[in-house]
Amino acid sequence: MKASIVRIGNSRGIRLPKSVLDQCHLKDCVEIEVNDNTLIIKPAHSPRSRWAEAFSGMAQHGDDKLLDADADLSTEWDESEWRW
Repeated sequence: MKASIVRIGNSRGIRLPKSVLDQCHLKDCVEIEVNDNTLIIKPAHSPRSRWAEAFSGMAQHGDDKLLDADADLSTEWDESEWRW
């Protein structure tokens, strides 16, 4: 498929057909990179997008326990100064 590069103000752009956008799951935000003179456009993902599944899996395997649960982390300030 060929596409024309069009002027958009002082910049240039490429119009992508809806079918391409749908096939590539491109929405409002994309990641763009250049690799060996090749332009790569990918859907942008939130860094935390799969955290819920990861935490759920950890809970199922019992990996969601605090590593220092047995440690006494209180300080003198906690016992003498802190008030609710």
